[in-house]
Amino acid sequence: MSDYEITETLDVKGLNCPMPVVKTKQAADGLGSGDVLEVVATDPGSMSDLGGWADSTDGVELLDQQEGDDVYKHYVRKTE
Repeated sequence: MSDYEITETLDVKGLNCPMPVVKTKQAADGLGSGDVLEVVATDPGSMSDLGGWADSTDGVELLDQQEGDDVYKHYVRKTE
């Protein structure tokens, strides 16, 4: 069980690079400090793309990534 509560879920299934990152950034911009965004994607590249985006972006933190059957889940916290 995670130690964070999901504030909002973003469905980017069917979208390929760079759209999952673009949509995640747009959604994260609308979050308040401490809010957690769950991103659900089908693009395997989203694992590295969203990780790299979070590492290079101030104000967001990648909490977790989970790989399922053709679905990739990412959990991003807004930190400021």
